[in-house]
Amino acid sequence: MIVNILRFSFKDGTTEEEKAEALAAMRRTSTVESASFGVVGQDLGDPASGFTHTYCVGVEDLAALERYMHDQVHLDGDLVILPRLAKLSAIRLSDDPDPGLGEKVMAIALAKVAKYPEWGQALDAIPETSF
Repeated sequence: MIVNILRFSFKDGTTEEEKAEALAAMRRTSTVESASFGVVGQDLGDPASGFTHTYCVGVEDLAALERYMHDQVHLDGDLVILPRLAKLSAIRLSDDPDPGLGEKVMAIALAKVAKYPEWGQALDAIPETSF
């Protein structure tokens, strides 16, 4: 299982309607065929960290991750979500003992950036990120 946890906050000035639209897009993405489970909601960490929400999704393996990253629901959702974010932090974990798994996961993400440069630009436009 590969688990991706995204902690985030919205840009100042994002309306409640825009936030709801972005969260709904995340919920749709978390339920695509390749996702084993997903959770979208409030961040319960230290408020001083500046994160207000969290997205968590689990995929079975690298093949599922590949499908997940390129699923049209995911691609469409990111066009709604990413421009509204002020802060984004990604944490990834897995129960797979492969010592090269992190590099393989990163290769899938970089391939997505190469195939969809506008996706990479949308990520780069988020004011504060850590991956």
